[in-house]
Amino acid sequence: MPQPYESRSCESQYPTILDLFGERAANQANQVAYRFLKGDQVSSLTYGELYRQAGAVAQWLQAELPPGARVLLVYPYEAGLEFIAGFLGCLLAGMVAVSGHPPRNQSGWQELANRLKDAEAQALLSSQMLLPKLKARFESLLACATDQLAPADWTALPISPDQLAFLQYTSGSTGQPKGVMITHQNLIQNQRILQLAFGHTAESIGVGWLPLFHDMGLIGNVLQALYLGASCVLMSPIEFVQQPIRWLQAISTYRATTSGAPNFAYDLLCRKVTETQLAQLDLSCWELAFTGAEPVRLETLERFSQKFAGCGFRHEAFYPCYGMAEATLLVSGGQKLHPPKAIKLDEVALEQNQVVLATADAPSRTLISCGKGWLDTEIAIVDPESGQRLLANQVGEIWVAGSGLGQGYWQQPTETERSFRAQLADDPRQYLRTGDLGFLQEQELYVTGRLHDLLVFWGFNHYPQQIEQTVEACHPGFRANSSAAIAISVNGSDRLVILQEVERQYRHLSAAEISELIRWRIFEAHFLDVFKILLLKPGGLPKTSSGKVRRSICREQLLAEQLEVLDQWQMPADSPSDPNAVMERYLNPATHLKRYADLAQSRWRYWLAALKS
Repeated sequence: MPQPYESRSCESQYPTILDLFGERAANQANQVAYRFLKGDQVSSLTYGELYRQAGAVAQWLQAELPPGARVLLVYPYEAGLEFIAGFLGCLLAGMVAVSGHPPRNQSGWQELANRLKDAEAQALLSSQMLLPKLKARFESLLACATDQLAPADWTALPISPDQLAFLQYTSGSTGQPKGVMITHQNLIQNQRILQLAFGHTAESIGVGWLPLFHDMGLIGNVLQALYLGASCVLMSPIEFVQQPIRWLQAISTYRATTSGAPNFAYDLLCRKVTETQLAQLDLSCWELAFTGAEPVRLETLERFSQKFAGCGFRHEAFYPCYGMAEATLLVSGGQKLHPPKAIKLDEVALEQNQVVLATADAPSRTLISCGKGWLDTEIAIVDPESGQRLLANQVGEIWVAGSGLGQGYWQQPTETERSFRAQLADDPRQYLRTGDLGFLQEQELYVTGRLHDLLVFWGFNHYPQQIEQTVEACHPGFRANSSAAIAISVNGSDRLVILQEVERQYRHLSAAEISELIRWRIFEAHFLDVFKILLLKPGGLPKTSSGKVRRSICREQLLAEQLEVLDQWQMPADSPSDPNAVMERYLNPATHLKRYADLAQSRWRYWLAALKS
C-alpha cells in the first residue's frame, strides 16, 4: 500500500488559520503581507493593517448576521487586497465565506445567482466599484462595500477546528457547480502539506495571478503566505492575459521563490515573450514552478526550460502536482528541486487500461508524475465499477483519503455519500472518489484523464486531451489549450466531434479546407474517424476559472446550437462508422497518399494484435 512522504517537522501548534492570523498581527504587524500589482501601480497591506481591515468586516457582519451565516464575496479582479480582507473578516466573525466570480456576461450573472441560491447566502460583500451593479441585481440581499468600512471594535469568537470555514465552489470540467464544505481543520492541514511539499519557509516569496476565488489562488497563494508569515505578490488574471510577461517580470523584480499556474500559462509564455523581454529577466530566484489543474505536458516543460534557461530558469524547478477543490487543494506532489519524472507508455495498451512501457515500434504516450501523497494522504487506484483496488499496472479511478479532504458537498447528502464516503474492502477509511483516472508506479501518481470525459470507440478508451493536442498542432491559427474532443450520438453510434477556437486573424479560415488535414492527423495518431469539425471564435469554448475545458458543457451547447461558430464541416449523417468502413475511407489509394496508408495500416495491425491478446 502506498505510503505518504514523512513529515520533516512543521507540526502545527495552531488549531486554525485565525490563531495564526492573530499571531502575525501581533508579532509581524509592520511586515508587508501582500502586494497587489496593477500596471505600474503597487498597493500593499501589512499584517497589522490586514488584521484591522478584516476586523472591520467582522464587526459589520457580527452586527448584522448570526454566526454560521453564509456570506457571498464578489470582488472585481483588481480588488485583490479587499477580497483578502473580506474573506478573513468572514472567518473572524464566525461566518461561512462563499466566493464568487465577478460577472462579465449574462452566463456569469446566472452562475452567481445559482451559487447565491444554493449557498442560501444572507449577505454580500464587495467593493465600492462593483457593489452598485450587484445590488441592482440582488435587491433584497444585505450588502456592504468593505473598502468603505472604518475600523471598529469587534468580538473575537471561539472558532473550533471542525467548524465550517467556507464553501469552495467547483464548476469542474463536468457537471453543475457544487459547494465543497471546508473546515478550519481542513485548511490548516492542507497548509501544512503545502509547506512540506513545496519546501517553504518564512523567507519564501510567492507570486501569483490566479483568481483569488479559485482554490489555487486562495489556498495556494494567499493563505499559504499567511501560514508561513511570509510575503506574497499578487496580480489580476486580466493583467496576465493582457501581457503574460508581467508574471515573469514580477517574479524577477520581487525575487520570488515560488510561483505557478496551469500548463496553458507556460505555453502562452513560450509563444508571447520576445527576445528583448528575455534579456530583461532574471529567473534564477525561481525555486519551484508548480504546474497543475490540467494535464501537464512534457513538451511544454521542455520548451519553457529551453527558452528561459538564459534567464536563469532551471528545469528541475518544475513541480508537477495534483489537487482539487474537494481535497481543499493539494493531493500529491514530488520532491522539490527534483526534475519532473516522465514515463513513456504503450498507447494502445493504455487504451485498454493497462500500463505497459512502450517499445520502439509501438504508438506511445508520455505521462508526467504528480508525485506522492504527503502526511496522512493516501492514494488508491480503484475499478470505478466494482470498487476494488487495482494493481500497479492498471488504470483506474483515483481515490484519496486524508484529513485534508473537504467534508462533502453543501446541501447534497446523496452526492456527498457517493463521492466522499467510498470505502475499500481492505481499508476502514473513507475515500474521496475524484472522478479522475490514473495509476501508481513506484508509489507515484500519474493522471491519465477524467472518467466522465473518456471517449470510447470500438471498445477502446481515448483521452480527449491527447486528441485535442493533435488538433491544435494542425494549424498556426488554432489557439493552444482551446479545443475539445467530444462524442455525440448519430444514428445510434457515437461519433467524434472536434471544437477548436481560432485566433482572430484567422477568423475566415475554412473548416472544409482544413478538415482533411485534421482528420488525417487524428487517424494516424489515434486511429479515429472525425464526424464533425467546428471552428469557434476566440473565447468561445466553455472553460473553468483555471482554464480547464468543460467538455460536458461543450457537448450541451453543441447540441443546443449555442456555440459561437465561425465555420464548420460535417460528414454525411448516414456515413458508416464501423472499423472496416473507416479503413476503406482512409486507405483508398485513389484518394490518399500511400505514406499515410502505410502509417495507418501499421497502426491497424498493431491494434488488431492488441485486441486479440
